[in-house]
Amino acid sequence: MSRDFPAAEDTAGIAQAATEVRTGVMRLARRLRAERDPGELTLGRLAVLGRLERDGPATASALAAAERVTPQSMARMVQHLIDAELAERDLDPADRRAAIIRITEAGRRTVRQDRGKREAWLAQAMTGLTDVERELLVLAARLLDRLAES
Repeated sequence: MSRDFPAAEDTAGIAQAATEVRTGVMRLARRLRAERDPGELTLGRLAVLGRLERDGPATASALAAAERVTPQSMARMVQHLIDAELAERDLDPADRRAAIIRITEAGRRTVRQDRGKREAWLAQAMTGLTDVERELLVLAARLLDRLAES
């Protein structure tokens, strides 16, 4: 009997599946990056803005941990966002020694415009899929999110 998907105990099959998933995700990520205009924010800075928009204000150290970058790298990203007036720094009311980073309205617009452009391309590309393929793609996206959180 032929299988399209490896059984849990089939480590070679799982390795092949992992390769296919990685390749597909990377190709899609590159394609989505190509939808961005040159000269826009770096992906790292945009990721920080997106996190601030989704999760709300945070300390630079919490952002660094969430984005898996060094505190020094995050400090540079945050300073760039502040200089561009896309984010702002306030004292943490609970700990006056710490600073809280929050997104500005200009930062929200930037995130929404960037996200909207890439989602419009993706939605257009998905029109060529069947209803079942789109449902499978949404399920796969949810599973990829779970994997990313592991």
